[in-house]
Amino acid sequence: MNVEKFRFDSKAVHFHKRLKSESTSKAQPIYQTSAFKFKNLEELEGYFEGKSPYMYSRVSNPNTDDLGTGVAQLEGAPKGIATSSGISAILAGILAVAEQGSHIVACEDLYGGTYQLLAKELPSLGIEVSFVSFASEETIRAAIQSNTVLLYSESVTNPFLRVEDIERVVEIGREFNLKTMIDNTFATPYLVQPYLKGINIVAHSATKYIGGHSDITAGVVVGDLPLIEKAKSKVMNFGSNLSPFEAWLTCRGLKTLSVRMERHTNNAQKLANFLSEHSSIEKVYYPEFVSEKGNGAIVSILLSEDVDPNAFCEKLDWIGVVPTLAGVETTVSYPMGTSHRALPEEEQERLGIKKNLIRISVGIEDYEDILEAFDKALQ
Repeated sequence: MNVEKFRFDSKAVHFHKRLKSESTSKAQPIYQTSAFKFKNLEELEGYFEGKSPYMYSRVSNPNTDDLGTGVAQLEGAPKGIATSSGISAILAGILAVAEQGSHIVACEDLYGGTYQLLAKELPSLGIEVSFVSFASEETIRAAIQSNTVLLYSESVTNPFLRVEDIERVVEIGREFNLKTMIDNTFATPYLVQPYLKGINIVAHSATKYIGGHSDITAGVVVGDLPLIEKAKSKVMNFGSNLSPFEAWLTCRGLKTLSVRMERHTNNAQKLANFLSEHSSIEKVYYPEFVSEKGNGAIVSILLSEDVDPNAFCEKLDWIGVVPTLAGVETTVSYPMGTSHRALPEEEQERLGIKKNLIRISVGIEDYEDILEAFDKALQ
């Protein structure tokens, strides 16, 4: 079966790699094994000659391969690999390009966990990072040094939902002979396909919309073949591989990405419109012109000064407060207390991470029920 001829929604369903011995199973089996058996030493040696695909699950496994391949196909990339988390996917992608003595230019309005990785951990590996506004072409260019190797950003930033000008990032990267990398977690390939726009590496926290049901922790990184081969080596050697069962669950979630994102996005647009007219909301952050399919499933709001954030969260009834996003249920998070908690206070202030900032992950429930819950809480 040649899935390359399929359109997006069909690719999302038919991406599994079938082994001949399991070809009669309608559902993809779970290869819950740490290793694979060989008949003899000659067959074992055949693995190292490329005659057999699997030996040890830290190196590769049919389920983890399925996940990497499935996301790569949706992104239009030649190869992808699964990892233990979104952060491990980001790290693997970065280390496929950067090494000791390298410099990275990253957008300043990043997810807090990514900021911590870049600001606190990469320097210990001898990799320098400059955080600048990617809203300005001039600031990006001014930050590039002789040892710069990578431009890093997010397709839709967290939590203020700035839509990255991917074409501009690609243009600057090519002009200075730099690799480019985008975290596409918020948009997903349903809305944006950065690789097809010229980005070299695309990372996902598959914990979010790829898995979609808040029951796994996983990451995926896709992109140029030589870079993903290097990233795979990092995942293998650092032991940041994903377990077969979590990969299988994530693949099951991937099959419904399109139908979930359609509902998520439609509900989010309606909620953003409603909240923008509410007197208890100082400002609504919701992106525009992300894709012809919609603008995403996240809405961030600044509550008015006379609204107590804690009281507001308590009054949300069935809508829970969680430190993550993208499940089928509507939830809210508190960036100052979770995702961006570790940022220095001056950095929080500069970026606008305030005590009255709430990030809403809009679920797939009936929109009227979502609206009523927020309306009652604000009243």
